[in-house]
Amino acid sequence: MIYLDNAATSFPKPAQTLEHLNDFLTNVGGNPGRSGHTLSLEAARVVFEAREKLTAFIGMKQSERLIFTQNGTESLNLALLGLLNEKDHVVTTSMEHNSVMRPLEFLTHERGISYTAVPCSPEGFFDAGALRASLRRNTRAVIINHGSNVTGAVQSLEGVKDSMGHVLLIVDACQTMGSIPVDMEGLKIDILCFSGHKSLFGIQGVGALYVREGIELTPLKFGGTGSKSESLAHPMFLPDRYECGTPNTPGIASLLGGLTFIEKEGLSAIVDRKQALRRRLVDGLRAMEGVIVYGHEGCPAATHLAIVAFNLKGRLPSEVGYELNKRAMYVRIGLHCAPVAHQTIGTFPGGSLRASPGYFTKEDDIEAFIGAVREIAGR
Repeated sequence: MIYLDNAATSFPKPAQTLEHLNDFLTNVGGNPGRSGHTLSLEAARVVFEAREKLTAFIGMKQSERLIFTQNGTESLNLALLGLLNEKDHVVTTSMEHNSVMRPLEFLTHERGISYTAVPCSPEGFFDAGALRASLRRNTRAVIINHGSNVTGAVQSLEGVKDSMGHVLLIVDACQTMGSIPVDMEGLKIDILCFSGHKSLFGIQGVGALYVREGIELTPLKFGGTGSKSESLAHPMFLPDRYECGTPNTPGIASLLGGLTFIEKEGLSAIVDRKQALRRRLVDGLRAMEGVIVYGHEGCPAATHLAIVAFNLKGRLPSEVGYELNKRAMYVRIGLHCAPVAHQTIGTFPGGSLRASPGYFTKEDDIEAFIGAVREIAGR
């Protein structure tokens, strides 16, 4: 088996992820914040430790402002639906995931907001000047996909916030968290949204967002928090204001294991390995006649993640994907929940194949995959 779908979810997981998950399910199992007994307190400790570690990982200090969610989609929905009101305007880009575009469309119809999607280049990068020119007096926020789930293009965020004035900067970091350094403080990001099951190595079902001090969001959900239970009013303090109901504590425990693994290996070592695999993959695909690779020109490490979209001329992505699947080589095909991104790079409506190696992918896996694509292309 050769798994090249790490942009969807990382697999396999490191031993630390499984150890933390197994330890919680075997030895803890309590519901955090819902009781005063030892197992509940231990579960709360796991959540607290993960919250602290994740806050430090993004360069922030107030861990109560780190909100756990079900996934990156919920994080983005909380940021957008919790912030925007009638007549607000939003600036975004043409490389966004549907986790941004669909909430914006909903808010356009249901709350009367408006948005501008700044066109990106065919390589997937936005122009800072065009973004600034799209700002209006009523622009409430700019939301940017930090790393494309289609082409791997990494947007430069240096200086973006400084050019926006009072406008809030929301960043979708689902693909970049754990793949490259994300310094929320240094980049002056106001709301950072991300998932925990991709390059942070947690299991599926956990995400998070960090909300900078001074920003108030309307909660998406209301209910039991284990705090202020004598009151029918929902708590106003963090993180309880945005976290209600039983959390995915096993998932949070697994995320703590993933962060522990990243600390042990070193993020720079992870970046270097994935970039080496990316270069090998891109070079191998580009060397084949009839293969189109989208983006990755010159393969500069600072501008692309290990996410490679490609097509075979005259062949449907589904046809090629089927042939690869028969060889136990697993990639993603289609539009990758990002139709506007595919319109930008010229692959709509057919989409593309997407290969995304991970930290545990071997060089031999890449060579075998390239050989399989070459065989399929030659038929």
